[in-house]
Amino acid sequence: MMLIDTHSHLYAEEFDVDREEALARAREAGVERLLLPAIDGESHQRMFSLSLSHPDICTPMMGLHPTSVNDNPRWREELEQVRGYLAEPPEGIRFCAVGEIGLDYYWSSDFVEEQREAFVEQCRMAAEMDMPVAVHTRAAWDDMCSLLEQEAERARQQGRRLRGVLHAFSEDAATYERLRQSGDFIFGIGGVVTYKKSIIAETVATMSLDDIVLETDCPYLTPVPYRGKRNESSYVRYVCERVAGIKGVSAEEVARRTSDNARRMFAIE
Repeated sequence: MMLIDTHSHLYAEEFDVDREEALARAREAGVERLLLPAIDGESHQRMFSLSLSHPDICTPMMGLHPTSVNDNPRWREELEQVRGYLAEPPEGIRFCAVGEIGLDYYWSSDFVEEQREAFVEQCRMAAEMDMPVAVHTRAAWDDMCSLLEQEAERARQQGRRLRGVLHAFSEDAATYERLRQSGDFIFGIGGVVTYKKSIIAETVATMSLDDIVLETDCPYLTPVPYRGKRNESSYVRYVCERVAGIKGVSAEEVARRTSDNARRMFAIE
């Protein structure tokens, strides 16, 4: 069973004591590829270092996370850095997406306009460069749906396309259907699907496997049976098994189809 973790922060400080061991555990669990979303300039070099030392399994993205816009007087400079890296990646680096970008009003509602501006700008970068986006959303789904519809239509009118993955998707079936109609979007299902009383478990029951990719978001959102502890990419197999149980198919089929979806969206060889 071969798996792809489409959202892993294995370069984060939480793995400084055992990063190589965590990577080995991922390989042993059948994880063939880890996609590494960017956060902001403070962690770029860590992400680049991991990607360069393990190019056979680690593939980075480039983007500015919405919470890195909050209370940051230099966020527009960071956006220009994102554009520069996407136009001219560091030697040996190939970015697979513009991400992690999005909207996050959970911690503060004081920077809504700044987050919206940064998100729209990065969506347009992605459309210009024909790259997918990896979209983070928290406490902002109405705005997110509206902006994705707006930007997907704008891209179509320009003969371009906006496509990508809705990372850590945990919303209801109505939101899933609305986003499906907006364009070529797939949905990252992670550890939350293993939690009791999880809305996303009900939503997954209505979803096509062709619309799903698997992720951990490690070190966050740890699945059962390790909930409460640090997450890691090897645990994506528990997400796979839970999705398989919900859909009534084998874990091998879920692994195959979700990995195929990831390869298509992110141009993974």
